[in-house]
Amino acid sequence: MILNLDFNSDVPIYTQIREQIIKSIANGDLKTNESLPSVRNMAEEIGVNLHTVNKSYNLLKDEGYINIDRRKGAMVNTLPLIKKDENTEKIKSMLELLTAESYLLGMSKEEFINYSNEFFDNYGVKDYE
Repeated sequence: MILNLDFNSDVPIYTQIREQIIKSIANGDLKTNESLPSVRNMAEEIGVNLHTVNKSYNLLKDEGYINIDRRKGAMVNTLPLIKKDENTEKIKSMLELLTAESYLLGMSKEEFINYSNEFFDNYGVKDYE
């Protein structure tokens, strides 16, 4: 698994790892029941502390993206994660903030919708099973 991390970014490394893994699941690079590298291997591979990777994995587990089994390690959870209706308010809140930030940074409505469609289409065509 290839992670594109920016060690000079203001975004914490554990957050970047979490986001990269979510994107990899969504675009089909990581499949249902596929194993992730062990915490130790991932930390060594990207040159960070074990606790950084462990924090990312625990967040992903808490959010339902992965399962962690003592014997099998971290594995991608069955998709879709949960029913859409259970997450609608969370998604709306996140989208509202993203829309506000995009507007304040000068992005037009047309650009926002075009980018949204492009990203959604890239994620929406994969079969997870």
